[in-house]
Amino acid sequence: MAIHPQSTLPEGGKARRVYLLLRDDIANDRYSEGALLPGEHRLAERFDVSRVTIRRALDALADDGWIEKRTGAGSMVLPRDRADPQIAANFATLIPQLVEFDRRTTARLLSFSYGPAPTGVAAALGLSKDSKIQTAVRVRFSDDKPFSHLTTHVPEDIARNYDEADLATQPLFRLLERSGVRVESAHQSVTATLAAPDVADALGVSVGSALLSLRRVVKDADGRGVEHLSALYRPDLFRLEMSLTRVGADEARHWEPVIGPREE
Repeated sequence: MAIHPQSTLPEGGKARRVYLLLRDDIANDRYSEGALLPGEHRLAERFDVSRVTIRRALDALADDGWIEKRTGAGSMVLPRDRADPQIAANFATLIPQLVEFDRRTTARLLSFSYGPAPTGVAAALGLSKDSKIQTAVRVRFSDDKPFSHLTTHVPEDIARNYDEADLATQPLFRLLERSGVRVESAHQSVTATLAAPDVADALGVSVGSALLSLRRVVKDADGRGVEHLSALYRPDLFRLEMSLTRVGADEARHWEPVIGPREE
């Protein structure tokens, strides 16, 4: 039985917490396919909640295709559809890999508009308070499954060189280059966040589900900010990796990231 593309969290904050933690355990193979989950009493003790709360969480897991509740036998972990492997990116070479994702995945444009730059975006791009930007929201798909939610902000004078149809069919970095922008540098950070209702709906996940959050500010050769990206990724379909190597000698020996493609 395959996991439903859209899931619904159970009612109650405690039941939602139990649901998400058990779902994470199953997704990360802490419980293998065909295994039985601990009984309600043991789960209630583990999470310090009532058995009613445990039942709500288990019911939601069953509804979403993670487990099958068997009368008198407990809750069995169901086989999962593994036809869609998780997309992996090396953190040390993330930019070129994300460019490659643009080439071999598809995107759907959800919105396209011009307006004042939000305060944080204006500061990151070095724009004045009255500056206007073009904002686009897209969802990127791999094998028809949504795995990333992308919000981009581009200064108006640059964005006027392409239109809504262009952005719906071409990667943004190509449109920037076509507009005469020579990208020189970028700064990015990665953290975690929770799925808001609109993002959850677009990505086919529960409201409040954990997402990887990547923010990137791109600058041209003159140091001008030309793009602000806020990208949200489903952790069940996308992961960040990093290859490390030991360098140095004696007490100064330490780990350093391997920059460039990893040899197999």
